[in-house]
Amino acid sequence: MSRGVIVHHGYEKVEVKSSNGAASGTVSFKLSVGADLAPAVQILAYCVLPSENVVARSTKFDIEKCLGLAPPAQLTVFQPFFLELSLPYSIIRGEIFELKATVFNYLSKCIMVKVTPAPSSDYTLKASSDDQYSSCLCANGRKTFKWILTPSVLGVLNITVSAEAEASQTVCDNEIVSVPERGRIDTVTRSLLVQAEGTEKTETYSWLLCPKGNSLSEEVNLTLPKDVIEGSARSTVSVIGDILGRALSNLHGLLQMPYGCGEQNMAILSPNIYILQYLENTEQLTSAIRERATGFLKSGYQRQMNYRHISGAYSTFGHGDENTWLTAFVLRSFGKAQKYIFIDPQIIQSAKEWLISRRDSDGCFIQQGRLFNNRMKGGVNDNVTMTAYITASLLELETPVTDPVVTKGLSCLKSVIEDVKNTYTTALLTYTFSLARDADTRQQLFKKLEDVAISEGSRLHWSQSASADDSDSLAVEISSYVLLAALTADSLTSADLGFANRIVSWLVKQQNAYGGFSSTQDTVVALQALSLYATKVFSSDGSSTVTVQSAADTHHFDVNQDNKLLYQEKQLQNVPAKYSIEAKGSACASVQVCSFYNIPTPTEAKTLSIDAKFEGDCKTLEQNFILNFTVKYGGPQKTTNMLIVDIKILSGFTADTSMVRLGKYVERVDTKEDHVIVYLTEVNK
Repeated sequence: MSRGVIVHHGYEKVEVKSSNGAASGTVSFKLSVGADLAPAVQILAYCVLPSENVVARSTKFDIEKCLGLAPPAQLTVFQPFFLELSLPYSIIRGEIFELKATVFNYLSKCIMVKVTPAPSSDYTLKASSDDQYSSCLCANGRKTFKWILTPSVLGVLNITVSAEAEASQTVCDNEIVSVPERGRIDTVTRSLLVQAEGTEKTETYSWLLCPKGNSLSEEVNLTLPKDVIEGSARSTVSVIGDILGRALSNLHGLLQMPYGCGEQNMAILSPNIYILQYLENTEQLTSAIRERATGFLKSGYQRQMNYRHISGAYSTFGHGDENTWLTAFVLRSFGKAQKYIFIDPQIIQSAKEWLISRRDSDGCFIQQGRLFNNRMKGGVNDNVTMTAYITASLLELETPVTDPVVTKGLSCLKSVIEDVKNTYTTALLTYTFSLARDADTRQQLFKKLEDVAISEGSRLHWSQSASADDSDSLAVEISSYVLLAALTADSLTSADLGFANRIVSWLVKQQNAYGGFSSTQDTVVALQALSLYATKVFSSDGSSTVTVQSAADTHHFDVNQDNKLLYQEKQLQNVPAKYSIEAKGSACASVQVCSFYNIPTPTEAKTLSIDAKFEGDCKTLEQNFILNFTVKYGGPQKTTNMLIVDIKILSGFTADTSMVRLGKYVERVDTKEDHVIVYLTEVNK
């Protein structure tokens, strides 16, 4: 390890020799060292004995000896005075705020300082009541200068202010001001985000176009609501030559949601594994992509330890009851991730042992802790769904079917297949028996799925109920499990791939603008399924041209083998309008059109509503305000799933989150930039 980061790991067999009743052995390895590892590395070795006890020893190795580095030298850097800008992270258009520039004098003499903001067409500055912008500043003193700033555009503004020490005959504090020989000017630039008022909405239209030597075309009619906030609308078209390319270009932000709980963290970690597997299997993995993806894996692995119990299991927030589902999710992810980063084998083993201890006498696993999505239950015993998920996890990690845990799990599942009416469980069972290579049971389950499939032209998907929203996150997850099952076979026919292609066509249309889907589990399972599909149909040949045009706007994109992982995006200028998308050539292209705009904040409550009350006197400066809010749920379920309340703080204010008490419903409170994120376990109807 160097600076807390694992830089090398591996496993070696040690030849043990006994002498005088003591056993010893030697292992050696080579490590390329560079200045980036200085000053030292910590070497940790541990040995698992036949008794399963672990013996560990660490030692420190001085890297500087290898490199011949000189001892560190100290430099004293001095700045005679410096400038500091005070401004909020963001403001809403229409708001104004007081820009403050404070100059600090570190000299032992007085100076005459002049402060000047750089001109800009993005905002206007109005002098405050104290409009003197030259001032004496004596030893160790400070002075604050103020302007009223009004932004004139949306987006990120750069605000630049300079402070200069001037020569002057003015007497300050009974002495003539001096001018420093060096460092006479200090210039500071800070960014300010100006957001549109109202609530942001996103509309996404996605296609996977595979022309196969012909021409394929689609149409999309981009419209804006009547009450759109002026200036807030923007539309883009993006093209990439790989079905997973969009997710690859946005690994850090597949889900536009926080990751303050164990499940969200795993949902951000897991897609990196499937993308690495896909790129490695198709020989497209570059060192840059590997470094970036493994970086996310390492940080996600470390974060997940916050949610680990001493038993080896995991829970959503790291306290309370251990969660069977999350523990299985972590097990299958860490088991695959250890190919790319170091993961302590004991971490994986303890999770596996805890899961095995959660079995009933018939081999079924017992559900403990809450299901992440309460719509998964659907009248079926939770233990059936749980057993299918854990058994599939073990099989994915190449546990043999003859393993007693797997054998009993499959036996438990076979005994209830006839009674299963739940579409989610049926899809998960189909995937589980596909992994087990049980062709007869797999076929029986596929027959059940065919009876409830929803066919729309060239697209095919499944939903938990006929009344459910087509883009519902559970529909995405169910359809992804069917796709995984269809592709998990010893040999695939053209009919199998045609069936899979219809599911993929529907899944792609559900992707959000960031490459993920609407929630956590659907994003993980869908990207796993899409990566498997992309591996099966990968071709290293071909190129295509994509043309996107309206009556007054045309864009061309070239997709070939050299740029198939390159994310290409252009702004659409002619909105509202009808756009046509045409792909010609022999390579597949993933095309997405996105519209972003703001509308006035809705006043009518739907499934969820918030009643917020504000206490405090806005006319008094330096005032503390109290925000009281009540969350209400009026949907079809008895309770919600986990809820996230996202509170945007008033421009220029900060939040004292210590006032929010953790308890029965409030699990966690986080702050991020100008937002406060409150995690609620559930809200009853």
